[in-house]
Amino acid sequence: MPTGFLEHANITVSDPDRSSALLQKLCGWHERWRGPSQLGGWTIHVGNDRDYLAVYTNEGRGGPYAKGAPLNHVGLVVDDLDAAERIVIEAGLEPMNHGDYEPGRRFYFFDWDGIEFEMVSYA
Repeated sequence: MPTGFLEHANITVSDPDRSSALLQKLCGWHERWRGPSQLGGWTIHVGNDRDYLAVYTNEGRGGPYAKGAPLNHVGLVVDDLDAAERIVIEAGLEPMNHGDYEPGRRFYFFDWDGIEFEMVSYA
């Protein structure tokens, strides 16, 4: 049976630079690549050497996109949940739905584009 891992997810955002900066601070990631996307627009790949999020903007090409449908949220694991929450607050975003249950502590927040993120720590 083959084995695999999630290499990337591509999300549409209004400001890829802003989203990339937040993700770099939250997860200790780096920018892997940036440039024009194949179908128009602009993309930044931000992550580590194995996996990443592609933050994409269509720069006004096309209409509005459905927020949250069918995507429920993007889950990110961090080793210091309290530090991650401070970064979210400093970015002007609002942490919510805090939980401390198996298998770890967590909170959620919506970014500037209505994308929901779950921040979780298994430490």
